[in-house]
Amino acid sequence: MALTVASDGVHLAAYRPRAPASVANGGSAPGTVDEAGYYQWHGDESSVASRTSGALTGYETLDSPPHYDFYANTEVWGRRRRFRPSLYQLYATPEDDSRPPLYEETAGGRMDREGDSSEDEEEDGPPPEPTRFGWVQGVMIRCMLNIWGVILYLRLPWITAQAGVGLTWVIILLSSCITGITGLSTSAIATNGKVKGGGTYFLISRSLGPELGGSIGLIFAFANAVAVAMHTVGFAETVTDMMRENGVAMVDRTNDIRIIGIITVTCLLGISMAGMAWESKAQVLFFLVIMVSFASYIVGTILPPSPQKQAKGFLSYKADIFATNFVPDWRGKDGSFFGMFSIFFPSATGILAGANISGDLKNPAVAIPRGTLMAIFWTTISYIIITATVGACLVRDASGLVNDTLAPSSSSNSCVSLACHYGWDFTECINNNTCAYGISNYYQSMSMVSAFAPLITAGIFGATLSSALACLVSAPKVFQCLCKDKLYPFIGFFGKGYGKNEEPLRSYLLAYIIAVCFILIAELNTIAPIISNFFLCSYSLINFSCFHASITNSPGWRPSFRFYSKWLSLLGAVCCVVIMFLLTWWAALIAFGVVFILLGYTLYKRPAVNWGSSVQASSYNLALNQCVGLNHVEDHVKNYRPQCLVLTGPPSSRPALVDLVACFTKSLSLMMCANVVTAGPSTSAVEQACSETHVTWLNQRKVKSFYRGVVATELRSGVNMLLQGAGLGRMKPNVLLMGFKTDWLSDCPQAAHNYIGILHDAFDLQYGVGVLRMRERLDISQPSQLHVNSGFDGSPENIHIISAAPRIKTSTTSSVSIEAASQPSTVFQEKQGKKTIDVYWLSDDGGLTLLLPYLLTRRKRWARCKVRVFVGGDADKKEEQKEEILALIKKFRLGFHHVEVLPDIYQSPRPQNVDRFEDMVGHFKMTTNPKQEQPRQQSKPWTLDNEDLERNKAKSLRQIRLNEVLQDYSRDAALIVVTMPVGRRGVCPSSLYLAWLDVLSRDLRPPVLLVRGNQENVLTFYCQ
Repeated sequence: MALTVASDGVHLAAYRPRAPASVANGGSAPGTVDEAGYYQWHGDESSVASRTSGALTGYETLDSPPHYDFYANTEVWGRRRRFRPSLYQLYATPEDDSRPPLYEETAGGRMDREGDSSEDEEEDGPPPEPTRFGWVQGVMIRCMLNIWGVILYLRLPWITAQAGVGLTWVIILLSSCITGITGLSTSAIATNGKVKGGGTYFLISRSLGPELGGSIGLIFAFANAVAVAMHTVGFAETVTDMMRENGVAMVDRTNDIRIIGIITVTCLLGISMAGMAWESKAQVLFFLVIMVSFASYIVGTILPPSPQKQAKGFLSYKADIFATNFVPDWRGKDGSFFGMFSIFFPSATGILAGANISGDLKNPAVAIPRGTLMAIFWTTISYIIITATVGACLVRDASGLVNDTLAPSSSSNSCVSLACHYGWDFTECINNNTCAYGISNYYQSMSMVSAFAPLITAGIFGATLSSALACLVSAPKVFQCLCKDKLYPFIGFFGKGYGKNEEPLRSYLLAYIIAVCFILIAELNTIAPIISNFFLCSYSLINFSCFHASITNSPGWRPSFRFYSKWLSLLGAVCCVVIMFLLTWWAALIAFGVVFILLGYTLYKRPAVNWGSSVQASSYNLALNQCVGLNHVEDHVKNYRPQCLVLTGPPSSRPALVDLVACFTKSLSLMMCANVVTAGPSTSAVEQACSETHVTWLNQRKVKSFYRGVVATELRSGVNMLLQGAGLGRMKPNVLLMGFKTDWLSDCPQAAHNYIGILHDAFDLQYGVGVLRMRERLDISQPSQLHVNSGFDGSPENIHIISAAPRIKTSTTSSVSIEAASQPSTVFQEKQGKKTIDVYWLSDDGGLTLLLPYLLTRRKRWARCKVRVFVGGDADKKEEQKEEILALIKKFRLGFHHVEVLPDIYQSPRPQNVDRFEDMVGHFKMTTNPKQEQPRQQSKPWTLDNEDLERNKAKSLRQIRLNEVLQDYSRDAALIVVTMPVGRRGVCPSSLYLAWLDVLSRDLRPPVLLVRGNQENVLTFYCQ
């Protein structure tokens, strides 16, 4: 049948979601929401209309089109934030009044306005926009300045003389490969989501988690603070040497370095605290100075050299000079490839200077990859060019004496230097090792070659001061983010930000104090390797973060930067570690020692943060693979473990049951606390069943247990769902534990019948069963709490509560949160001393009755308890039966040495106890017409008649007698474990079976655990 929409005049466009006019036009007052139009606006802001009808038609829906607000954690000033409707709101009836507000006021608009004060009018405008930088000024220039340093000007020519041009290029390219791989890893991490402030610490911590992220963040911030002192001292040493060359001195060389260094770092602090805008302008100025110095050097290599420069080894571009300098000429104790590499590599670091101010970038996801990789590329090119020009223009040795020219009359055979071909004879100083110039001897070769030497000095100043300034900005920014995360104590004070840029002024002062302390040393040759190792440790962890996030195959790992390889990142991480030990092995050990100490502290404290790290993803992968791998492992009795499904309700309501089961499952087998909320399907019932507060309570109690909650119309059906559906693969429960229903006589008969039905369901599914009964109250929850199911056990008769009931806080969303202080103590948390665990092994159930007490004795608090095993027997064969049971237990290797045979369990019970039992079951006894008996049994299966009592008389009398025996032998035991009797379905009514359990365990001071295995072996004395 066709739908004739057009002919009926129905237009679907009329039913599209529309925005209420008050919201779309901004007509409503800030802080108010037009509730009449609440359900009508889920479209975009271009749909401007209001609706007068309150009814929902078949075409109208709460579904909203995709929108940024649904996924964002932040808010935009001046616009109310949208919220995606919940699933329950989509399918619930329109009359349902559980509607959350569609909008919330942003930080710019206040919800609560009390009058129109003048202050409110002044603050109505948008907040000032903080300074943000692009990829050139914010990342590339900053990284290039931090990479270029004193080594570029003072050590690169010397390294070229030692290693030759060829191997120097290898050193440069190897260093650039490592930093390039780290740059690719940084780019991948930085583009996998929105990056905030915190730089290197933020990247590592959000990728690998707080354990490694926190430790590396702390040492990285400290290393940057010390690096400020190192670069400042380098600047101060250069200034001091210039002063001494001109005959100027303040005190002595060491104190002059201290004075100049402190003045310099104070000026840098002023620039930093003035704001990122001023700091960025200073960096641009330093960058221009360095570029001018480079230009001066290149021009100087092209200009014809003066005789003075020629005497110092500068002979302009010559092919044979380049060929000679292309091969290595190792000299001194550091004359080796790795020796030169260790000296050069620190000049390739500094690639994280841009990432460290990620919070001040316009678009970190674009700026960090582009700026970092471009900085690595251009600095590598500059190093290669300078190496090539130095190797082509300067000889290795020169005397610097203008008179050392080659005389026309002298023989060319006696001249051993390459300079002989160009009219210079440096043979004497070469043979005597007294040459003061040449790239092998003179560190200021670049200054000598330059067209204007002071520009090289200015470049040295610019490189040192820019690096110091970059580190002085990086350290506080990283440390501020670390402080705000509160991973370590006593540092939160330094996390406060000031101004529109949230400048960490307190962290600036702390970094300044650390820098001043190290400047006062005035000699950082011993601390410099540690700084380099800390930086390399950071690079290694960044590469490992990228590899780890990739290898876990987490769906959340989706970096927009695609030009990376997980195996290349792993190679980079390994290379960084190797280089750490090649540079200074003892400094590498110190760096790793500090990392492991901080790592251990964080693992011990376990901060309450959840960043979706790759460690969490790998934990899931590992657990999943291990669970799937168990499918290939067949069950064997030697590997049997009691995997317990514990019907606790909310775990906080029955702490004694939780503590007992935790004693024999901790670090051994599966424990799962189960909660059945008896209610119809609703959001509140699901919240009660699945609330995270239950898991939080277990974690606070340090109980290693899972939690599973279900919603069902009745208790038995909910438990049946848990029995069949709980667990994963072979990690599924095989033992059901629950509390005894002490109120079965006062509760409705159907509840008692369902309780016994749960036991029968467990037996049908081949579960072992345990039932705990205590004189103290098992359920300590408040009766008024609807989410606590009273079917697991009932309210006891006069009892002594060990501790006060936990305080419960209910939030406005009906979720239950339990305070950390509500951890009641139970008898199972105490040390049991030299008491006894009495095991009544009355029927063979496969050995579960013996196994559970054995597992208890493996715990420290139960280790001193003596296990006594009681069995039934004949008086005339008592010793023979005792030896037989002892031999059997010895083969099981349980360590139980005390066995007692009880012939008196077969005696008749006391008459008064029999009378009390008959009074107990009399509530369910009913005399009926035999013709009506079958329909009655179907409608009320818990009722009893004389035939039922006569058929089960022997078993009833035995349970009464067993209770008398328990009271005689186990009055002072720490725990009584008894084999649970089994009532045959259809023969033993549920009320009679429950009466057996009641009379067997009542009036006993120690806790009683009724245990029944599934009649399959859980113990064996074979080795295969």
